[in-house]
Amino acid sequence: MSGPTLFIVVSMFIDSMGFGLIAPVAPRLIMQLTGSDLGGAASIAGYLMVTYACMQFLFAPVLGALSDHFGRRPVLLASMAALAVDYLLMSLAPSIAWLFVGRFIAGIAGATYPTANAALSDIHPPDQRARFFGLIGAAWGVGFMTGPALGGLLASVGLRAPFYAAAALAAFNFILGLIVFPETLPANLRRAFAVERANLFGALRQMGNYPGVPLLLGVCVLYQLAHDALPSTWTFFSMGKFHWTEKQVGLSLAAIGFATIIVQGALISPIIARVGEHRAVHYGFLAGVISMAGYAFATAGWMIYPLLMFGAFFGLAMPSLNSIMSRQVPANAQGELQGALSGVTSISAVISPLAMTQLFSWATAPGVATPFPGAPMLLGAVLLAAAMGLLVLGTQRTTKSIL
Repeated sequence: MSGPTLFIVVSMFIDSMGFGLIAPVAPRLIMQLTGSDLGGAASIAGYLMVTYACMQFLFAPVLGALSDHFGRRPVLLASMAALAVDYLLMSLAPSIAWLFVGRFIAGIAGATYPTANAALSDIHPPDQRARFFGLIGAAWGVGFMTGPALGGLLASVGLRAPFYAAAALAAFNFILGLIVFPETLPANLRRAFAVERANLFGALRQMGNYPGVPLLLGVCVLYQLAHDALPSTWTFFSMGKFHWTEKQVGLSLAAIGFATIIVQGALISPIIARVGEHRAVHYGFLAGVISMAGYAFATAGWMIYPLLMFGAFFGLAMPSLNSIMSRQVPANAQGELQGALSGVTSISAVISPLAMTQLFSWATAPGVATPFPGAPMLLGAVLLAAAMGLLVLGTQRTTKSIL
């Protein structure tokens, strides 16, 4: 593994660990700052996610275009610095408004994943990209496994302790990148920044020039709508349905991370070698449908864990899908592709957390005849089933193009 690739993988681990640190305590902090109950906190958490996603929707294509012009390094470092500021603001928040300001800043600067994926596309040939996109997923899994467990332990010190730890990790990540990460996009492969392409609609028009990519971006929208049922409602779902504590929530999130490591770190490469990228995407979506429906109707907490293990194969989908799309796009448009991908998923991320948290709140509201905490998970399964139909059309077109 090359030095730049290793740094990107380590960065994704640190980023996801920081996010995982705060997941177990976020509901109680929101409840403390607002005086709301668990259902009300879920609703507010949805608005926080929507704030971030709205900024991503507006600025992700801009960052993608900027990385195609200035290179990946400055954009990646700016993203890391913004994440450190975001966690610091949340750690000091005296009111809920501060949490919204932190999400606003982080959304403008953008998450590190789109630029990291573009950098990996710079470094590796098309036939190796799915493997390294999978390694990013595995690094995310390692961080997300250790982060919630540590966050649950730090919660005993105080609700703010995990936020301080996440801010320190993000700051360390920025300093490390400043020292060791080189530029991955050569100057001769860069292109001029164009305002008409530095927005989602301009980027999507450009993606229309590449066979099958617009349909696959549509699949990504449905994927994100379904996927965000998990991070936006998991804590509330598990607390509401099984009466789990913060520690138990942290352990379940750690289990998700562990399963992600196994699939994306060890299994994705041999599976793709055996069945190919196109079939791997289909198998991943099928695992997602079955596992999310299982969460919705699980009757005991222990049932979640085998479902988590099986649902980890959902992780086959996005690395393979991203690799398929990257094959259709030239080197100097990889940042634009990742910006478009981040932009369309941000549309979904604006809608999904708000819809899923409101659905949870409605399905568990006092006075409901039959409370159903699994409603967001069931809706996610339905959306993934719909995505599989669109996936067939998109992958057929990219296969014809490659042939």
